[in-house]
Amino acid sequence: MQIFDAATLSDGGLEQILTFLRAGGVIAFPTDTAYGLGADPFNEKAVHRIFEIKGRPENKPILLLVNSMAMARSVAHVSDRALKLAERFWPGPLTMILPAHPAVPASVTAGTGTIGIRWAKAPFAERLLGALSQPITATSANRTGMPAAVTADEVQDQLKESLGLLVDGGELPTRGGSTLLDLTETPARLLRSGPIDEADLSDVLK
Repeated sequence: MQIFDAATLSDGGLEQILTFLRAGGVIAFPTDTAYGLGADPFNEKAVHRIFEIKGRPENKPILLLVNSMAMARSVAHVSDRALKLAERFWPGPLTMILPAHPAVPASVTAGTGTIGIRWAKAPFAERLLGALSQPITATSANRTGMPAAVTADEVQDQLKESLGLLVDGGELPTRGGSTLLDLTETPARLLRSGPIDEADLSDVLK
């Protein structure tokens, strides 16, 4: 497994990571909630590899990270409600489920026609997305049924040699997922509680 340090990563190192991703590789990298598995969502082989690494059924959708509203709109239909929430809580630990564009592969949406997207407040993720210029997958870097990883060592302990490249961002401040809100329904439905309080979401949506 090749390991890069996010804090000291050179432009050359970043280019190596981009080359690996563009060739269909899967990386583990730090976000603002947990380490995630990053791959090109438009590469079917790479997406399939995520499910293999996690030991996860392929009937579950995969979260995408974005770094702008323009990038969000490239994969999802962003409603007025979603825009208001994004203005308040992005970048940050809020994942919104929105109708997916037809161009998003069914392997990513699990055939639901919807996609979970998030703009993470995480320096390496922002740098990576800025260089990649497209969304990246960010499902948690752990075996299915195991706790989310908040250190590079935990990623290695769980995924071992099934992973080819790991970006070490140190220990993340909290162990927990993002707040997950389904905006394909009216009213919106909170699917998972998280760092953003339900009352604060309701305040924006009312």
